[in-house]
Amino acid sequence: MSDCGCEADTTRAKVDPAYRRALWIVVVLNLGFGALELFGGFVASSQALKADSLDFIGDGSITLAGLLVLGWSVRLRSRVALTQGLFLAALGLCVIGFAIWRAFHAVPPEAGLMGGIGVVALIVNVSAALVLARFRHEGDATARAIWLFSRNDALANVAVIVAAALVAWTGRAWPDLVVAGTVALLFLHSAYGIVRDSRREMII
Repeated sequence: MSDCGCEADTTRAKVDPAYRRALWIVVVLNLGFGALELFGGFVASSQALKADSLDFIGDGSITLAGLLVLGWSVRLRSRVALTQGLFLAALGLCVIGFAIWRAFHAVPPEAGLMGGIGVVALIVNVSAALVLARFRHEGDATARAIWLFSRNDALANVAVIVAAALVAWTGRAWPDLVVAGTVALLFLHSAYGIVRDSRREMII
């Protein structure tokens, strides 16, 4: 996040109605599709889809929090961002633990359904990233966190699609579990950056 080249303009973020509208669009996209993908993950027996759906739901919830605190002081927004980072880390650890458990009870998922949902998820995430793209230089920890979530989601969706193709090719469950673990590692990497930047801003 500090390596993203962002420059702060938090005043604009507070008063720009276009930015607020963009955040609301991202909230609706993430929470709405996250619930659908979670259902699809159970239907397809895909741990990767379940992990990705939790990513959607987590992103939507955290973006909503960012929207609600947009007019707060830098220190208070940094505290919210710190909470976001800790939440993301906990989510990542839970996904890793569940993927390990599933490795001992692995059942190959429905590759076609898994891949189809992955394609739709990618479209939703690219749409959210495009909505946020013009605002990614707003710069404080909360704004950077929201942008980073959408970017990582798109990368995770590509991994889900690749895993579905490998499941169809091999007839094995391991690609699904590997991607679930990879998504969890993305959670942890993002969480580290968010916690680091928010703590730095709380000190300033």
